[in-house]
Amino acid sequence: MAVEIFRLLKDCKDFVLKDQMSRAAISIASNISEGAERGSRAEFVRFIHIAKGSAAELRTQIYIAGKLGTIVPEEKTSELIAELKEISSMLHGLINSQKI
Repeated sequence: MAVEIFRLLKDCKDFVLKDQMSRAAISIASNISEGAERGSRAEFVRFIHIAKGSAAELRTQIYIAGKLGTIVPEEKTSELIAELKEISSMLHGLINSQKI
């Protein structure tokens, strides 16, 4: 997701939204990695929750970008939204799998 967002936004002139979207996209994968290295199940779950929140944040930003039509092509928004919903679902499953 992060790579796709960076590719879509490489020529974007709306630096505020571009920065927010880039940070949210990076945050998803980064929090999964950081949580996995924390060494405890509770910390891992906490960071997965943060990653899930970042996915929701990015989804909202894509809705906004799609409505603007200047950052993400409107036809691409539904594809990205569907992918982010799938990522959120997978993260939810991962959280549930870690419960004792």
